[in-house]
Amino acid sequence: MKSEFRLAFNEITERFGLPREVVMEALEAALVSAYRRSVNASSAQNVEARFDPETGEFQVHAEKEVVESVENLLTEVALEDARQVDPEAQLGGMVMVLSTPKDFGRVAAQTAKQVILQRLREAERDAQYLEFIEREGDLVHGTVHSITPQAVTVGLGRAEALLPRNQQIPGEGFRTRDRIRVYVLEVRKSSRGPVIVVSRTHPNMLRRLLEMEVPEINQGLVEIRAIAREAGKRAKVAVSALREGIDPVGACVGLRGVRIQSIVRDLNDEKIDVIEWNPEPAAFIAKALSPARVSGVYLDEDPERGKTAMVVVPEDQLSLAIGRAGVNARLAARLTGWRVDIKSLPEAAAESLRRLTSDPAYADLAEREANAMQQLEAILLKKAENRPVTPEEYQVLTTFVERVEREVRVRQGAARQARAEKLAEVRAGIPVGAFQTALAEVGLSDRLLTILGEAGYVIAGQVLEKMGMEPDAILGLDGIGPKSMEEIQEVLRAFAYPEPVVEALPEVIEEAAPEAAEAAVPEPAAVAEAVPEEAAPAEAGAEAAKVEAEGAEMPTEAAVPAEGAVGAEAVPLPVTFEVGTVVEADEEEEEAEASVAAGKKRKKGQKGARVVEFDEKLGEMVVKRRRKPGRAGELGDIEEFEE
Repeated sequence: MKSEFRLAFNEITERFGLPREVVMEALEAALVSAYRRSVNASSAQNVEARFDPETGEFQVHAEKEVVESVENLLTEVALEDARQVDPEAQLGGMVMVLSTPKDFGRVAAQTAKQVILQRLREAERDAQYLEFIEREGDLVHGTVHSITPQAVTVGLGRAEALLPRNQQIPGEGFRTRDRIRVYVLEVRKSSRGPVIVVSRTHPNMLRRLLEMEVPEINQGLVEIRAIAREAGKRAKVAVSALREGIDPVGACVGLRGVRIQSIVRDLNDEKIDVIEWNPEPAAFIAKALSPARVSGVYLDEDPERGKTAMVVVPEDQLSLAIGRAGVNARLAARLTGWRVDIKSLPEAAAESLRRLTSDPAYADLAEREANAMQQLEAILLKKAENRPVTPEEYQVLTTFVERVEREVRVRQGAARQARAEKLAEVRAGIPVGAFQTALAEVGLSDRLLTILGEAGYVIAGQVLEKMGMEPDAILGLDGIGPKSMEEIQEVLRAFAYPEPVVEALPEVIEEAAPEAAEAAVPEPAAVAEAVPEEAAPAEAGAEAAKVEAEGAEMPTEAAVPAEGAVGAEAVPLPVTFEVGTVVEADEEEEEAEASVAAGKKRKKGQKGARVVEFDEKLGEMVVKRRRKPGRAGELGDIEEFEE
């Protein structure tokens, strides 16, 4: 039986590829389970099993109560027998006693079989999970095991992975025993072992393939900035060089395209465009639309609509820039992060001409471009009649669109700046508490609350801001007329809005060691230089020299000031304060001033006063800290505020 256990132990260890400690733990747990089942032991009884893989011997110890006369051999043990195990055993105590049954070998082999296999399966599942969770987000090689309409099962050695239909490249076919590379998308636990989901459409699969095929990327000489991919159709990769003298695009493509062609074959002949990343958005967008040629890129960063780029391309490049089913334009937008609007050169010229002739805001620009507009109309007429247009005339269209669009962008930027200034002015006239007050609290009628709520207005400050910026926006809502508008204005302006909540934080003043304080005492001249010229009197230097000559003790706290003192760096606290409220005022302030005037040391832990006021220039609450005199008779009586 000893040899049988040893052979079984070694076979299980080699077969499942598990550590000996894991198998040992599973075997001991199986022996405990077999003992409980063979003797029908209670689950409350403590049972331990010990197995020696070298000799094949095993022992089972059960916890039993020490009694004078044994009535139940399974739960009780005599005092004499107990003291052979534990000399200090007493009646009523519990001891662990050797309780291995005589015929336990064959019973244990049969009973423990399922327990051992179950434990080993669980240990193997945990080992597989730990192995593949570390490879999540990486490429692995696999073999196709089975193919179903829903997914493809890929063997990864000790485990199997699922390649769902939506993660397969469209048009790609598989056969059993095909060797493929997949991207580990997700690894999660389940009752039947780890579930490994792989993909061949994820953009990071292209990233990993480039890292494997291009040594410059793996060595950190070339960096992948962005990837946009539509699996099976086209992919765009933006790369940049991290060292001068390296061509990032050439490194990725390789000699005669050998590197990129290897990746293309692995991705079922998917087209890959490698472009050089550019920090300038206009130049980057123009390159992102390759292989199409671009005439001009005009950017528009609107705070509400987002970032939009109008791209003008020659007429023969329009279909190439858009791509089949718009794939090229979509990938360029994903790669750059801009919304791309592609127009042909004649279309953009006609739109610019229409803007100048129909929009009164551009009347002055139309007057300056009068001659160019006449020439432009003639060229567009020839184009409409399908007559040939010369390259020089196309150049005229390009320069006209360039001038008009640049001017339009400049004026749009100025208009946004003016709007931002007006918004700041409107917000400055609105009480701060209005943005913390709900409309239901100001006293409006239920009808007006319903109308404003349906329009998205729930805060009083929102309505006041909209009325200041666009008065007709509220008046244009259904159900609101002039009388309703007057009611809204009267109620919102007459309401007493609460002041902002004051949150006071305790000051933390670090106490310096006496030696450090003495070392930090500056020379009187240095202290005088820290004071503005208009604040320091002319007699400051003379007084300082007099104090030094008399050997007076220099005030330590004046040299190493607390918050708000002369020479201290002000550290603002991120707290919301009420207007005009003095925070952390100390009753000992006046006493401190008197002590400083007398040339004595200030008490440690003394706090200064802060005043919170509304700054009209900044349009926000500002914490100001009062600065107290540094040294009487030396700096003069200085009392000023700093932000």
